[in-house]
This record gives sequence, structure tokens and C-alpha cells, in this order.
Amino acid sequence: MGVETERKFLVIGDAWRKSAKGIKYRQGYLSSVKERVVRVRTIDDKGYLTIKGITTGATRMEFEYDIPTEDANRLLDEICEKPLIEKNRYVIKQGNLKWEVDEFFGENDGLILAEIELESENQQFTIPEWIGEEVTGDPRYYNSNLIKNPYRKW
Repeated sequence: MGVETERKFLVIGDAWRKSAKGIKYRQGYLSSVKERVVRVRTIDDKGYLTIKGITTGATRMEFEYDIPTEDANRLLDEICEKPLIEKNRYVIKQGNLKWEVDEFFGENDGLILAEIELESENQQFTIPEWIGEEVTGDPRYYNSNLIKNPYRKW
């Protein structure tokens, strides 16, 4: 069983950009209810299917599988809930941990979030100067909720 423990923060300023290169992500949801999320995603030219369980604190079950890119694009275009999530992801290493910064486009243009994946909820880590308010427990910032209530409508 896969388990994911991550914390999510708003990003402030542009200092994070100096050490980051973006990769294009396109993702949509076949199911976006809180008890189970089923996501289809393309990262550059690769396709993925991800199933996530309900979040408890900062932890939830997660299973991810490679799927043919052609299948992923067809699911995104024809079956997934709309609007799709469009973003660039930047990976910034800090010690033995990595921050993933998501810069959103389309209906969520202007939103920039950072996530850090941890081994446990009480793991200590250093917070960079470009990290703002923590939004880990705020469901508005879940990608699966950004299709129902895009950032531009807030």
C-alpha cells in the first residue's frame, strides 16, 4: 500500500524561480469526491493513473500507475471533469528533501503552491523564505477541488 504525507503552502515572491526548471503537467479527474480521487495526468509525454484515498491530517493512501500517453490524453479530453488542471511543476531540492512548486494556468491562473513530501507528519524541515501561509488542511487548494471551484472565481 502506498502512503503519501505532504504539507502544502502558498508561495510568496519569485526567489524560488532562480533554481527551478518547469515541467508541463495536464491533469483531470474521473472521480473527485473526498473519499476517493481518481486522477489522470500527463507529465511531458508520459501518462499516469493515480488513485488516492481520504486525507487524514497530512496523510492518505496513494497508488500510481503508468498508462499509455494516448490513453491519458483521450481520457483528459473526453471523459475527465472540466476544467482540466494545467500547471508547470518546479522541483527545488533542499538538503535531502524536495519542494514541488506548482504554477497554475487556465482557470487557476495566478495560484502558486508548494508541497513537501515527508516521511511522517512530525518530521522537521527548514522552511525557505519564499514559503508563505500553510494551507495543508484547506480543501480549496486540493487540485481535485480546483476543478469545481477554480482560483479565478475566488
